Amino acid sequence: MQIRPLGDTGIDVSRLCLGTMTFGEQNSEAEAHEQLDRAVAFGINFIDTAEMYPVPPKAETQGRTEAYIGSWLKRRASRDDVIIATKVAGPGLEHIRGGPRLTREHIHQAIDASLTRLQTDYIDLYQLHWPDRSTNFFGKLGYLPDEEEEATPLEETLAALKELVDAGKVRAIGLSNETPWGVMRCLRLAETMGVPRVASVQNPYNLLNRSFEVGLAEIAHREGIGLLAYSPLAFGVLSGKYLDGARPPKGRLTLYERFQRYTSEVAEEATHAYVRIAREHGLDPTQMALAYVNSRPFLTSNIIGATTMEQLESNLASESLKLDQEVLDAIEAVHKRLPNPCP
Repeated sequence: MQIRPLGDTGIDVSRLCLGTMTFGEQNSEAEAHEQLDRAVAFGINFIDTAEMYPVPPKAETQGRTEAYIGSWLKRRASRDDVIIATKVAGPGLEHIRGGPRLTREHIHQAIDASLTRLQTDYIDLYQLHWPDRSTNFFGKLGYLPDEEEEATPLEETLAALKELVDAGKVRAIGLSNETPWGVMRCLRLAETMGVPRVASVQNPYNLLNRSFEVGLAEIAHREGIGLLAYSPLAFGVLSGKYLDGARPPKGRLTLYERFQRYTSEVAEEATHAYVRIAREHGLDPTQMALAYVNSRPFLTSNIIGATTMEQLESNLASESLKLDQEVLDAIEAVHKRLPNPCP
């Protein structure tokens, strides 16, 4: 397992990170613990979660994922050998604190609740799950200013995060679903306000959505703000299991109508092409898609997720797969023909 620095924090994380948003919805507590045990045994030291998990987000399950991780942490001999990342929710979910915001008050409430559920005294990486302002994320395109927006100033948010770091509740801070402007603004405020420097940005990145490369990849490289890639399999679409209208019984797209980001006609065409490349070269489509993400120079960690141990084992196997130039060239040819069908 490759180990990589998390920005300039002094924290080292595994190139594969275990994503946990199915814990408490598609996975039971026992299944969650089994996945965590296997991931750590394989060499993963990095676990990602969020206060809003599991998904789909619901009032009756909110926080259950952190609680499952917390019960696992409690029975372990050592807390310090794993890196725990979680996230504070941005606006839009009324069942969390009556509608979460990235204000000082909400951030302090959120961290204390997460620490309680996780049964730990500190979070290694605390991330802003999405911006508290009108901008583009979760696939939205066509930026239009909102003259009536009620955004929480980044100055207030970052000052609150500094208080958490100073109190020893958080070791490092990060962003998620953020834009180039947002990342650079946070870096500038770190210089002018003396608040902690963001260490990472957790955004979607996969063969159907390489929009991170447009503006953020250079920032990641030049500023040392590495990508934590989520949805590296595009909700499982890149495995090929949903092609030609197939809907396996326990698949996420089968169970939940909300997950439509990677299901357009052009996404289907691109997925067919990528799956064909994998099969022509004797590769598993899932592992090829993950290995591509693993190979990117701006990547800090690739967040894999699974609902079965069989899926987890397949995902873990991507760590040792190195794609040859012929495969990479074939992938680029498809990308040039069908660029970013699902931004």
